[in-house]
Amino acid sequence: MVCLLAGRRMDDWLDTVRWNDDGLVPAIAQDASTGEVLMLAWMDRQALARTVREGVAVYWSRSRARSWVKGEQSGHVQRVREVRLDCDGDTVLLTVEQAGGIACHTGRRRCFYQRLDGGAWQIDEPVLKDPEAIYG
Repeated sequence: MVCLLAGRRMDDWLDTVRWNDDGLVPAIAQDASTGEVLMLAWMDRQALARTVREGVAVYWSRSRARSWVKGEQSGHVQRVREVRLDCDGDTVLLTVEQAGGIACHTGRRRCFYQRLDGGAWQIDEPVLKDPEAIYG
């Protein structure tokens, strides 16, 4: 069912997004209080619409070919405070409050825990919780 408001469809804003050939757009999750980039994931049209409607981050899993609510298994839900679209319309930025302080499935604060140093990737952030304890 499509809702109309003053002659416009309520989901016109979704038409502005430049979806890739697979119908996806990259979505960056950024911590609302620190500005730290926590992760990058993908969204399809339905995931973005659900994110806005429900106020929690919903992503599209390319490996599982289905949508998933961030934290549905781990409890590390991302409460969305703001949604932005970049100047090209091809990247979404979510400003989030990260429940539990862990955004990465490895048990770290963020997914960007490796830093290039001297031509090699160095892990420079600790595991905050063993993934086995999170996911079983």
